[in-house]
Amino acid sequence: MRSSSAVICVLGLVPWASCHEPQRPLHDPTQLQPAHQGSSPQSPHNAAPSLRDELLHLHKELVSIPSVTGDENAVGNFLVEYLTERGYNAQRQFVEARDGSPSGKERFNVLAWKGERIASPKVVVTSHVDVVPPHIPYGIESGKVSGDTMIKGRGSVDAKGSVASMIVALDQLHVTSSVRAGDVMLLLVVGEEVSGDGMRAFGDSLAGRKHPARFDAVIFGEPTGNKLACGHKGGLFCDLVATGVPGHSGYPWLGKSANELMARAMVKILDADLGSSELFGDTTFNIGRFQGGVAGNVIPETAEVKFVARVAVGPESSGHLIVKEKVEKILDEVDEEAFELTCALGYGSVESNCDVDGFEKITVNYGTDIPNLAGNHTRYLYGPGNILVAHGARENLTVADLEEAVEGYQKLIVHALQQ
Repeated sequence: MRSSSAVICVLGLVPWASCHEPQRPLHDPTQLQPAHQGSSPQSPHNAAPSLRDELLHLHKELVSIPSVTGDENAVGNFLVEYLTERGYNAQRQFVEARDGSPSGKERFNVLAWKGERIASPKVVVTSHVDVVPPHIPYGIESGKVSGDTMIKGRGSVDAKGSVASMIVALDQLHVTSSVRAGDVMLLLVVGEEVSGDGMRAFGDSLAGRKHPARFDAVIFGEPTGNKLACGHKGGLFCDLVATGVPGHSGYPWLGKSANELMARAMVKILDADLGSSELFGDTTFNIGRFQGGVAGNVIPETAEVKFVARVAVGPESSGHLIVKEKVEKILDEVDEEAFELTCALGYGSVESNCDVDGFEKITVNYGTDIPNLAGNHTRYLYGPGNILVAHGARENLTVADLEEAVEGYQKLIVHALQQ
């Protein structure tokens, strides 16, 4: 397995149910609405742009290739071949498994740029190629393709819509000589949906150099409805175990129900103020999995919960610890000895640059790879599609969504290069 640092050497990178409102959006509280038959932007783009065929072909190929986290090899190989055929220097950066990340299969990021070598790219354009399970086949509405034509399939929104749009956008900028070879690098990573191990591997490969590379800006592709995000909530990802005393259900006072302890704790946490901010609203709490006990007539000895808190407070490096402390205090109030809390990942609220003319602004509640890449670069968060259909059975977006995103990425890349 090739090390991350070896690839960087190849690149030649040198010095460089609560009563609280769950979200107070930056502007219109209806800015994110569930998509029904697609989520067309303001202009339908019914007159086909010249890039439509290539954009739709690339998007179809990407969505058609299954790439659930841990099994991204096939889509990565496709991208290397696709980009190489279009004159890019495309390299694989192999990613070793980390705690909580998939293992057992060869996995790699794809790094691509124009020119023989890239000394110090000014701008990195990045998104992820992995998706959540299960794989859902690609589908497009029948009939003549227009801007309103809907496309479905796993990853069509999150985040292969971003991947396809940013590749076509950068390619068009090169065709028109709007950017110079070596100024912009594509970074397409694995593992974002689970632990961010792909982006962290890329960051580690830079930090391990005597003179780390420094970028002016990084543009992160995620579904923002083609609005420019001013940031997103942080996250606290934890496992919680309650331990009680088993016994006969007819004599509950002789035992100690782990399920009851867990239920009481969860209600108190859901009703608690876990922190808020003007930009991101309230910290929210999701009980993703609750299991415990062995039978209805047995006092349960153990109960387990997996939860995620979406952290509305900062700073980015430690805001999650504020929420964790509040959770721990509540657990102690319920029972000082019964609970064991283990949190694998966490970070506070994340801000990004949204001061660019021509874009509507938004804040989002989901996590991204932004906190997994350290540095003092300017950060932008943008991409096609509606997050409210991502990860669902009807993940979809329209042709116009993709086309508008190409224009948006072009504007962001040019803007970032001029700063």
